[in-house]
Amino acid sequence: MPKSFSDLMREARSQIREVNTAEAVDLVASGARLIDVRESSEWEEGHIPGAVHIGRSYLEQQIEGAVADRETPVVLYCAGGVRSLFSAQVLAEMGYTNLASMKGGFQAWKSEGRDWTKPVVLSKEQKTRYSRHLLIPEVGAEGQARLLGSKALFIGAGGLGSPALLYLAAAGVGTLGIVDFDVVDLSNLQRQIVHTTDRVGRKKVESAAETVRALNPDVTVVPHEEMLTEANVERLIAGYDVILDGTDTFETRYTLNDAAVRAGIPVVHASVFRFEGQLTVFIPNEGPCYRCLYPSPPPPELAPGCSVAGVLGVVPGTMGLLQATEALKVLLGIGDTLSGRLLIYDALDATFSELRLRRDPHCPACGDGAPVASGSGVFTLKGGFGTSTGANA
Repeated sequence: MPKSFSDLMREARSQIREVNTAEAVDLVASGARLIDVRESSEWEEGHIPGAVHIGRSYLEQQIEGAVADRETPVVLYCAGGVRSLFSAQVLAEMGYTNLASMKGGFQAWKSEGRDWTKPVVLSKEQKTRYSRHLLIPEVGAEGQARLLGSKALFIGAGGLGSPALLYLAAAGVGTLGIVDFDVVDLSNLQRQIVHTTDRVGRKKVESAAETVRALNPDVTVVPHEEMLTEANVERLIAGYDVILDGTDTFETRYTLNDAAVRAGIPVVHASVFRFEGQLTVFIPNEGPCYRCLYPSPPPPELAPGCSVAGVLGVVPGTMGLLQATEALKVLLGIGDTLSGRLLIYDALDATFSELRLRRDPHCPACGDGAPVASGSGVFTLKGGFGTSTGANA
């Protein structure tokens, strides 16, 4: 027997709970996820703060990425409350057990004078360039706009900085600062893929900037052709949202760490040694800093640079990609960063292992008390890699 629209509405209302805007606010405050099922053009005209946009056309495909637990309370809304009601029916068929549709939808929300926001609208070209990001509920147009407004600083345009620069530029991080005082050498090209053979002898900051601009014109590159020191570190890091540490000396790492702690800027740190890599994230006031991990530098013979010890070219590539991943998580505020964890990679047996890190309350940089002469947190790994040598040379 064919059903009319009225029949379908009566059926949906008999199956799905409808709530008014005030009840929706209370449900969200109690932990419910708010899902906007309108079209992208409607979302761009304005939406409820904190809502996740999943257009009705993609609901079945994307809802599990936004709400994995089918017992999580979910409130859906559309323009007037009809599409959200039918959308909730679909989710019920998928096994979601705690569903509600907001009566009156976004129109009722606005008419009652409740807060709403209008996202930054991406250009047609940007929508195409970042289309795969826009499909991810954890990023979407709002997250992409956030990336375009973000600033990341790279200390070193070498083995670690090369892949991280390329991928953060491709992701649309709006401003990329690069600190490096070196020139491109032929021996760099085995791993420093941001440079090319015809640029040997050129300044690394210029070479890296040229590559980034060719990859994504949305990105502004700020070159700093200088060595990071105590005298200039505060000026260099000022205004950035995240720092990627690709340095190759302990002195520079300590200088960067102390300044970043004072400025409250997260640092994504990585280092490599031959076939091995280390990665962690230092977030001020949340987890340990570099001095908590290494209270004092090791003897030089235990931490030789790449020019002495060598490095398999792809290893800094692997670690640089992971650095870029952690930086994007920090900028977007998604996932669990490596703050308080040290990730260790061994390319020879293709394994990852993890060590838990604790903040040292006596750390001279981030601790509550006075510095101590020695402390825990220095790990001895195979090959003496616990001393964490760099990969920028």
